[in-house]
Amino acid sequence: MEPLFIPQLANRQDRTLEIIVDRLIPEFETLTPVRGKIIIKHGGTYLDVSAQTETIITLKCDRCLQQYNHRLVLDTSEVIWLEAESEEPDRRGMDIKTDPEDLIDSLPPDGHFPPDVWLYEQLCLALPLRQLCNIDCAGITPIEAPLPKPAKVQQPLDNRWGILETLKDRLENN
Repeated sequence: MEPLFIPQLANRQDRTLEIIVDRLIPEFETLTPVRGKIIIKHGGTYLDVSAQTETIITLKCDRCLQQYNHRLVLDTSEVIWLEAESEEPDRRGMDIKTDPEDLIDSLPPDGHFPPDVWLYEQLCLALPLRQLCNIDCAGITPIEAPLPKPAKVQQPLDNRWGILETLKDRLENN
């Protein structure tokens, strides 16, 4: 998918663009192509982006470590504000206190919106935190046979410790 030039979206008759998705997303491994749609609506000072897609991915169970297939369904929307870049100096590397309300995505009104990058990010966010092959997964099954007790390893003993070793053996036998 090509990045969309935001002013062109504003010039569309209904200010809305619907993108049909039926493809593999680079760097997001799936068994089937991602299928669905992305709807991008220009609201003047914001973009309202929503997606309804699905695909099948292979995950590894957190309990038993077996691989299993998972149907990943994405039904999400996001508002991306359109605002010119700030005139403030660059503050990279500095601690800045911000309100949670300030933690929003924004794009320049004359910039580009990359729907493929946005879709990749949303799919990554939709991955389950707890990856379980099924709710009743018991985890890794223990070995049936009991583990043998390790044999006593005789290490060369310093002669000065010989008396203590003899005492230790006597206490263990009593």
